[in-house]
Amino acid sequence: MTEATEEQVPDGPLGWCLVANVARETPHGESGLDIQHGTKHFRAGTLLWLPPHRWDPGHWRRHAVGRHRGNGRRYVSMVVRVEHLENFRVKGVYSEALVRGINGWDHDPAAPRTLQRPWVREDAQWLADALNEPREPVFVEGRQYALPRVSVPNPPPAELQLDGETLHLARYGTRGAYYSRSAPPVERVPEG
Repeated sequence: MTEATEEQVPDGPLGWCLVANVARETPHGESGLDIQHGTKHFRAGTLLWLPPHRWDPGHWRRHAVGRHRGNGRRYVSMVVRVEHLENFRVKGVYSEALVRGINGWDHDPAAPRTLQRPWVREDAQWLADALNEPREPVFVEGRQYALPRVSVPNPPPAELQLDGETLHLARYGTRGAYYSRSAPPVERVPEG
């Protein structure tokens, strides 16, 4: 194995990036009851680099760059679900190959060590802290989609105050917390 020369090792990071690992177990299928190890494209534990949004890939999805399950030598770019990721943090980017993968079609061969849209380290750290706090989307009976900008801690509370209305936890599943406007039935205990 050859040692890297001083010209090949950068003095400091070429930029900062939000990173995460692929979760050990990921829910798939209807109701998320099919548990798999990793995802179709990435093994469990794979380090993924999450650059700032180029375009919006959809609700709770992120553009990610990592080493593919089938070819561990090259970086590939995919869209992944945030729920399939864990251990969010900020890391420095040191590799020109990684810079090329993060830049994607914006990569400039004349400036191979330049990130086109780098993270501001504080912004990436704020997002990492927010994503590491386990929160669940909130669904209310009669609505097909989760309420925007409303989430609850994991595990969810039995009651939730929302717009002056008391909602009661009806069920809790892999997709989030489901609340009802009606109170749960009272269980009668026989005397005696």
